[in-house]
Amino acid sequence: MTCVRNMTAALVLLGVASSGASAQSPAEIARQHHQAMATAIVADFREFLSIPNVASNLSDMKDNAAFIQDYIGSRGFTSKVVSAGGAPYVVAERPGSDGAPTILVYAHFDGQPVIPSQWSSPPFEPTLWTDNPLKAEAKILPWDLNAFDPSWRVVARSAGDDKAPVIALMAAIDALVAADKMPDVTVKLILDGEEERGSPTLAGVLEQIADDLVADVMLFCDGPMHQSGRRQLVLGVRGSMTVDLTTFGPNRPLHSGHYGNWAHNPNEILMRLLLSLKDDQGRVSVAGYSDDVRTVSEQEAHAVAAMPSVDAQLKRELGLGNNEIPDERLESAIMRPAIVVRGISGGGVGAEARNIIEPTAQASLNLRLVPGQKPEALLAALKAHFEKMGMTVSSEGPDAGAARERHLQMVPRPGGYRSFRTPIDAEVVGDLKAILDRLGDQETLITPTMGGSLPIYLFEDNLEAPIVILPVANHDNNQHGRDENLRLKNLFDAIEMYAEVLVGLAHEP
Repeated sequence: MTCVRNMTAALVLLGVASSGASAQSPAEIARQHHQAMATAIVADFREFLSIPNVASNLSDMKDNAAFIQDYIGSRGFTSKVVSAGGAPYVVAERPGSDGAPTILVYAHFDGQPVIPSQWSSPPFEPTLWTDNPLKAEAKILPWDLNAFDPSWRVVARSAGDDKAPVIALMAAIDALVAADKMPDVTVKLILDGEEERGSPTLAGVLEQIADDLVADVMLFCDGPMHQSGRRQLVLGVRGSMTVDLTTFGPNRPLHSGHYGNWAHNPNEILMRLLLSLKDDQGRVSVAGYSDDVRTVSEQEAHAVAAMPSVDAQLKRELGLGNNEIPDERLESAIMRPAIVVRGISGGGVGAEARNIIEPTAQASLNLRLVPGQKPEALLAALKAHFEKMGMTVSSEGPDAGAARERHLQMVPRPGGYRSFRTPIDAEVVGDLKAILDRLGDQETLITPTMGGSLPIYLFEDNLEAPIVILPVANHDNNQHGRDENLRLKNLFDAIEMYAEVLVGLAHEP
């Protein structure tokens, strides 16, 4: 397979230089490797991205797991595929000597659904672009080039979220092995095939592999870099839940001219309910929703204040006049709980619009949780809020003969989970910051939380080791949307980072 040939070539190419590498840092060794082997590394990334990986397609996820097993197997990993009634998880280990420090690495290889017609290039045919395809000046490039500009982008589903860590980590190991600088460390992997669905069977998987989870530290390799471009060490994530809402009107479609102003419109009912969730300042107005929120510590607040401000830059980049709460920093906003309307459906628009009042309307809510909040408490608060507005709330549709316009169907999707945050004064935070600071002149940012979500709480419940997050993707990677991408520099930087972390943690577990 391509990946085996690439590793062999790397060993031949760089092995002659290993004798002179003693004075090089791990990052420098990795840099020499990826500069020499850029074509091969990018080809491996391209091959991996070419395998469709929509999380709901079990067959595709099995194909991805098979690729991973072959790819990491050539780097000395033994692996197995584990499932608990859902998608596959790849669990692997590259052993060090008895008593060697153990690093457990998490990443996921599934992706969000795609709408190919919305993409500038096919989502599972990785394409090289000069810049983010959403920019008018961005151009497609051929693959058969002699060199890669680090500013170029690879565009494909999961380029940014989250196939890059597998490629980058293996390249880092290749570099250290070729230079005879691979530290005595055990590297364990748990690679998730259903993260984009909320990892609904992860708890069952962890029960099966409890003995494989023993480690000195766990690294979650997911998420974007800070919007400033600075390296960041992230200590937490918000929790996440999805709740589907359905409102009801007449039991059959009605002509909007004959029945408008008379029949209740489920679209309008839904809009009133949604608008009630937040006040004019963008703060959640559901009673009890924030009752259990843990107070942000003085150290966490200081860390946020010390981060470079990116709000003005982002508003220019995104075409926004202001944010929901004026003068509130992004990094502070994502430390608050949130309710986000993910989507609304209630009839056609544009060429598909019809002059009718539909029987139903739907909305999907994404609830983002912060430390202290529990999913079941938020569901109860949300249900009580809608009941105060006169709605009858249940997980089923309205009974026959009931007033349909007063019924709200509220259905939480499986896979919701609580938030996670490692204490900012934990010893591992200082150790990793010192390691990452070796990578450049700029100090590594300590970020208390990122806005996205990961199923870290399950590992928190089943693992004694400290857990931190190492993001690698560019902030404008368009994750979850069309034209998802990874800037090549972020891939190459990740290789250097992983090399430095492997060596550093081997000495400072």
